[in-house]
Amino acid sequence: MGLAVKDLSFSYTDVPVLQGVSFTLQSGEVAAVLGANGAGKSTLFRCVLGLLNKYGGSITIDGKEIKSLSPKRLSRLIAYIPQSHYPAFQYTVLDMVLMGMAPQISALGSPGSKQRNQAMQALDMLNIGALAQRSFLRLSGGEQQLVLIARALVQQARILLMDEPTANLDFGNQHLVLSTAQKLKNEGYAVLLSTHNPQQALLYADRLIAIKDGHICADGIPHDVLSAQLIKSLYGLDVKITEGSVVPL
Repeated sequence: MGLAVKDLSFSYTDVPVLQGVSFTLQSGEVAAVLGANGAGKSTLFRCVLGLLNKYGGSITIDGKEIKSLSPKRLSRLIAYIPQSHYPAFQYTVLDMVLMGMAPQISALGSPGSKQRNQAMQALDMLNIGALAQRSFLRLSGGEQQLVLIARALVQQARILLMDEPTANLDFGNQHLVLSTAQKLKNEGYAVLLSTHNPQQALLYADRLIAIKDGHICADGIPHDVLSAQLIKSLYGLDVKITEGSVVPL
């Protein structure tokens, strides 16, 4: 399953935010979107998710323009994983994952044994099945992020959008989440994630898509396109890049 963005443009009133953005994302690939605050990353994600539909250009999944798809149909093709989630109630991990099945259940219905089995399969796939009856709010940040990934997986979508999935996580939990993205890639998922950390792109991504002022200024294999000049252009910071490491000067 593939995502194709072609000549995408979007403006808030008269202020252009995205201009001529084009890229593809294929199954079995992790692509990291890198850029400073305000570069257009969040707007790009909202367009791809169908939340902003007054865009120019096209966004297609397997050749189908997403504007032509119902929200229910789109939710079976692409799933969103936020950087954090704080429910108002003490939901269990299993209940949090079952929420991802809402589009598959009638308005007056409730999850049955089939849905619960699917939710447990998603948790087991991420090696957190033992947490099923734990309170979501009592988990570590990394564990919570894995639960949100499991919630996305039960949508049965094969394209995953991860919005700064390691924000506010410690080093160990960052690795836990990003290595999980790599595992999902190996299972045939297509993963598009945004990050402010170029080193994460070097270590965990197959592709790096750099955005500046609403334009793509670099797109390719991270080790090929990530340079000191690119970091200077994106963040105004002088760095030295060595194997798998970005060091400020």
